[in-house]
Amino acid sequence: MDDELNALRRTRMRWNTPLSEPHAELLLDRMELAGGHLVDLGCGWGELLLRAAARAPGLHVTGVDTDVTGLERGRAAAASRGLSVDFLEADAASWDVAAERAFCIGAAHIFGSTKGALDALARVVAPGGRLLYGDGFWAAPPGPAAREIFGPDVLTLPDLLDAATGAGWRVLHLSTADRLEWDDFESTSRRAWEEWLAAHPADPRAGAVREWLDRRLREYVRGYRGVLGFTYLVLGR
Repeated sequence: MDDELNALRRTRMRWNTPLSEPHAELLLDRMELAGGHLVDLGCGWGELLLRAAARAPGLHVTGVDTDVTGLERGRAAAASRGLSVDFLEADAASWDVAAERAFCIGAAHIFGSTKGALDALARVVAPGGRLLYGDGFWAAPPGPAAREIFGPDVLTLPDLLDAATGAGWRVLHLSTADRLEWDDFESTSRRAWEEWLAAHPADPRAGAVREWLDRRLREYVRGYRGVLGFTYLVLGR
């Protein structure tokens, strides 16, 4: 797809993860935000980061990503809400500035794997700090289609927890996305393009957009709905 459509696709999403408003509030509660530095590695447009900044005005807040479109959206949102958040275009995997609090949600691939992410993040979060870590896991045995989509590195939840403790983390909170959160995430990920398609049925790009939308829905319903889970861990050191 071209840059215009790529920039449009996620505009109907609150955040790029299966997460409800009440669940988000719970996670921010468990992070016990106050002063110090909070960094979000792989922040996208950083909606949860913005919520954190609004909760704790004394917090130094930084989002790191290479997605220019997401960073611009985050900066615009911060400005409109009067929030002080630094959105930096940089490689999150090489970030080496210590922080008392960190987010890394749905971004383990930046570090190569779940285990690689948990090891690297242990070098970023200062002793006594907390990490909000979000990652996919197999909630049920995957079929060939799900394995093809998500690759060989997805863990079960027990194995993911073992990886966290093996990297020196203590699990302070564990919760998982429910079916409604997943369905809403998948629906909003398609919504902007569905609206564009309805408004531009004769556009030369319409066929490719329709094909992508149909394939995404089919993959979700037939391939990984109820099979891929997503967990949110608040980890301490």
